Amino acid sequence: MRRACHVAVAGRGCRRIWDILTDVRAPDPHAALRECAVDTTRVAVVVEDEDDIRGLLSTILSQAGFEVFEAATGAEGIELVRQHDPLVTTLDVNMPGMDGFETTKRIRSFSATYIVMLSARTEEIDALQGLEAGADDYIAKPFRPRELRARIDAMLRRPRHRVDGGGAENEDGDEWREHRGLRLNPAMRVASVDARDLELTRSEFDILADLLASGRRVRAKSDLALMLRGEEPGGGEFVSESDARAIEVHVANLRRKLGESPTDPRWIETVRGVGYRLTADQA
Repeated sequence: MRRACHVAVAGRGCRRIWDILTDVRAPDPHAALRECAVDTTRVAVVVEDEDDIRGLLSTILSQAGFEVFEAATGAEGIELVRQHDPLVTTLDVNMPGMDGFETTKRIRSFSATYIVMLSARTEEIDALQGLEAGADDYIAKPFRPRELRARIDAMLRRPRHRVDGGGAENEDGDEWREHRGLRLNPAMRVASVDARDLELTRSEFDILADLLASGRRVRAKSDLALMLRGEEPGGGEFVSESDARAIEVHVANLRRKLGESPTDPRWIETVRGVGYRLTADQA
């Protein structure tokens, strides 16, 4: 189902949601159409089985200038991503049939779309599973539209790595960062450990690249969260507790893929209460 620049809030359910989310005023259809007229190349896919939430998400993204396509199931969402190559895809976790985790895995196998998972499940293991499946962000319901838009804006400031290997992001692929058998090339966006290629998500790769560049200098969780947003620390930017927890989840996934133990790390050392840094070089 296509929902291109459609801003009408469908049904009483969506009106009720807008009432609950008091930080957002009722949508202005003329403003949304003006935004869409400015940029018609931004496409988003919304995969959500609840009609009210799907309509709300479509409205938020339409107001942000996206042409939005809707799906009620994971299978429909996968087909829409194949057809339209969206810049952003939002996915509900609890859907009948194919859930959001499996849908994310299948989408990630062929698409570099930015994926935001939305769920009422707030346990750490759920966020871990979502990020491991290939999501770029995991947001708990109920969410605030302004938070969703801010997180999407942050993702769009980061490089979009092509899954199909259609070329490096720039021509200079000579810069290799190395540490104790771990090698990473930021330009080519490839990493390996002991000659074994690593399959990393966008966030995991960026965190690992940042730690390798920082060496023994401690990187606070808040600094890493800002880095993923494309922002610099020291400007008074707000980093929430959920942002810090997301960094912990990314690092836990990264360690698992590297095959290291957090109690006896070979590459990433935890500085308790602060953040992370590289381990010392071997003597």
